[in-house]
Amino acid sequence: MGKLKIAFLIQGHKVAASRLRVLQYLPYLKESDIEYCVMEYPKNLLGWMRAFSTFRYCNGVFFQRKRPPLWILALLKVNRIRIVYDFDDAVMFKNSLSKNPYSLRRKMSFKRIIRFSDLVIAGNTFLRQEAERYNSNVHVLPTPIDGRRYYQRPIPSGNQVVLGWIGDHGSVHYMESYKEVWEEIGKRFNNVSLTIICDTFIETRHIKVNKVHWSLETEVDELSKIDIGLMPLFDDPWSRGKCGFKILQYLGMGIPCVCTPVGVNRDIVQDGVEGFWANTKDDWIEKVSILVKDRDLRRRMGEKGREKVVANYTVEACAPKLIKYLRTLF
Repeated sequence: MGKLKIAFLIQGHKVAASRLRVLQYLPYLKESDIEYCVMEYPKNLLGWMRAFSTFRYCNGVFFQRKRPPLWILALLKVNRIRIVYDFDDAVMFKNSLSKNPYSLRRKMSFKRIIRFSDLVIAGNTFLRQEAERYNSNVHVLPTPIDGRRYYQRPIPSGNQVVLGWIGDHGSVHYMESYKEVWEEIGKRFNNVSLTIICDTFIETRHIKVNKVHWSLETEVDELSKIDIGLMPLFDDPWSRGKCGFKILQYLGMGIPCVCTPVGVNRDIVQDGVEGFWANTKDDWIEKVSILVKDRDLRRRMGEKGREKVVANYTVEACAPKLIKYLRTLF
C-alpha cells in the first residue's frame, strides 16, 4: 500500500467532539500527504459491513469516542489494519448527574477498545491514566481551538462587567448548582450581568441573565462580549475527564476565568496567573469579586491566558503532534 490512508469514524459532522478532534485537523493531514476518508458511525449490521469494505483499503481506522462492535475490532486485527481510539470524555464513567458514577458495562466496553487499539489518544492526563491501565501506547492531545478564529478582544471602556459561561444542555446543571454564587455577585454589584451561551438557561432573581442561543457562526462574537469566564465543576470522575474546552475559548479571547481546580483545569489555569481557582462557593464569590473590581488585573490575566493557549492549545499547535503519532504507528 503506497500513501498512508486512514478512515475516521465520527458521531456526526455537527457534533462538537467530531468537529474539534477530527474535522478541523483534516486540512493539516492533507498538507502532510496523509489520505483520509470520513464516515459517521454505522447504525446497523449492513452499515458496518459496508464500512469494513472501505477499511480494507486503509492503513488504519480512527475511532472517535464511540466504541465499535467486537467483531469489527477482530476483523481489523486479522487484516492487520491499525486501530486508533481517540476520546476526550470520561466515557468509562456515568456523568455527574448520576448517583453512582461507576458502570460495569461502560468500563468493560472501554477496556475492550483500549486493549484492541494500537494507539490511544486521550484528551487529558486523567483520561490517559485510565487508558494506561490497559495499553502502554497512550498520548495526550488537548481538544484545541482554531487559532485563526479566536482573537485578543479589546477591553471595553464602560463600567459594566459581564460574567460568561458557554456550554450545552448537558453541562448547564453546573451553573444551576452554583446559582447562589451568581445571585450573591448580583447583590454586591449592580454593574454585573451574566451571559449564558447555550440552548438551555438558568433563572435568577438578583443578577440579570443574558440568554444567548449558541451557534457556531456567532459563538466567537458572543464570547467577545464577556469580561470574566466561568467553569464550575464537581469533583467526580466524569468532571475529571473534561478537557477544559470552554476555558480555552475564554483564554483564547484574552478573557480571564474562574474555575474549579478539577482535572485539566489545574493544568490550563495557573491560580493567580491566567485566572483563579475556586473550590468552595465562598471561594467563587471572593475570586469573581476580585476580578469584577480590577479591570487591569482582568487585562493582565487575559493576556497571559491567550499567550498560553496560542502556544499549546490551538489546532495549529496540536496538528504536528497528531501527525507524528499517526506516522510513527504506520
